[in-house]
Amino acid sequence: MILLFRIAIAMAINAVALWVADLLFDSMSIHGFWSYFLAALVLAIANAIIKPILTILTLPLIIITLGLFLLVINIAMVGLAEWIAPDFSINGFWTYVGVVVILWLVNWIADALGEMFEGEGRRVLA
Repeated sequence: MILLFRIAIAMAINAVALWVADLLFDSMSIHGFWSYFLAALVLAIANAIIKPILTILTLPLIIITLGLFLLVINIAMVGLAEWIAPDFSINGFWTYVGVVVILWLVNWIADALGEMFEGEGRRVLA
C-alpha cells in the first residue's frame, strides 16, 4: 500500500515537472490529461524499477564518468515515457537534457518540502 502511495506522489510530482518543462521548452510538446498521466506513470514506475537496475548494471561506467552516465540513464527514462505516452514529443538532445534537469529540480524541491513538512509533523506529535 505504501508503494502505491509513493508511486502516486511521484506521478503527481512528475506531471508537474513535465508541465513546467513543456512551458519552458518550445521543442517539447505534451498535450492532454492522458498524455501527462501516462508519461508521469511511466516515469514513476521506470524510476522505481528500471532505473535502480540500470544503475547497478552500469555502476563501473557511472564511477568512471563521475556520475555523468546517470544523465544518460535519466534521458533514457524520459525517452521511454515519450515513446509510450501519446501526444508527447521531445526534439533535440539538449531538450532531453533540459527536461531531465527540470524533472530533477522539481523532484528535489518536492523532496525538500516533504522533509520540511515531515519535520513539522514530528514536532507536533512530540
